[in-house]
Amino acid sequence: MNPQDRDTRLAAWHAEEQALRANLAAPGTLALAEVASMAPMDFFDRIGRGELPSPPFGQLLDFVPLQWASGRFVFQGTPDARHYNPLGSVHGGYIATLLDSCMGCAVHTLLKRGQGYTTSDLRVSYIRALRSDAGPVRAEGRIIHLGRSTALAEGRLYDVDERLYAMASTTCLILDMAPPTP
Repeated sequence: MNPQDRDTRLAAWHAEEQALRANLAAPGTLALAEVASMAPMDFFDRIGRGELPSPPFGQLLDFVPLQWASGRFVFQGTPDARHYNPLGSVHGGYIATLLDSCMGCAVHTLLKRGQGYTTSDLRVSYIRALRSDAGPVRAEGRIIHLGRSTALAEGRLYDVDERLYAMASTTCLILDMAPPTP
């Protein structure tokens, strides 16, 4: 990618993140029953419009939900020294968290009202060290399979130059979150 194209793409990434951050509500949580009562895409759309609280964990690690569609989810964050391990690169846990989040949310987009999920298996392959000078990174998750009781998804973490830092896959258990009927 030539420098001018890179600068244009980087500016677009920053603008997209700033626009979304401007809409996000303060961090908070909802009751499980309230989340279960919503259609998944409506749930994410309402977070993106600031009508529902933003997830507190995103604030802790400084990443935001950026794009979502049926079976796909993208988070963006810019790691800094707070995310470093003792060796001077971003801790693998930061990377694993972004990948787990994007894959889990990709699964969530395809669930039915009243269903939830939990990660039962997470596999991460680290390709190269991530440092703060990489700038913003995106974690993109996509559904591979959605069954009645399990879902499979894959994810990748990359920068504006499309350098791949890590790849992951997950198995999620599909859960019935509907309240029991008396």
